[in-house]
Amino acid sequence: MPSNFKEEAFFTALMAGLMVLGMTMYNVVLHNGLAISSILDGLLGYPLALLVAVIFDMVLVGPIVKKIVFGYIRRNNLKDVKPLFIGLAISSMMVLGMVTLMSIFGMIMSPTQGSSLVAIYGHTWLFNLIVALPLQLLLVGPFSRKMLALIQN
Repeated sequence: MPSNFKEEAFFTALMAGLMVLGMTMYNVVLHNGLAISSILDGLLGYPLALLVAVIFDMVLVGPIVKKIVFGYIRRNNLKDVKPLFIGLAISSMMVLGMVTLMSIFGMIMSPTQGSSLVAIYGHTWLFNLIVALPLQLLLVGPFSRKMLALIQN
């Protein structure tokens, strides 16, 4: 876990950078197919998506998730909570919040024609969650925590 602003900034930049890159490429390939032009489209959209994701992470989703998780720990007087539990709880809830908001961002950036925005959003949200949760829990999260541990020592 980050213990100061410098570590928090490093961890957030690494985590958000890798998640946005992975999810941007996934969504572009999902919509346009696997082609060089899809990769270029993904790279072109990456900077704005990263900026939006970092703002959502630092201003909205991150503070809300941490308040919920640490509030639950305090309310239930859980003194010996393992850092792994805290990390998994925060990571999972962050994915839910970020997928919820970034799916809206993705729909705005690449408008689709359809009869029901709610149905399109539900489909987009579910397909993003299916990829984002394992990406976060199995790859990006462990890698980012390992890199944070390296700079902390």
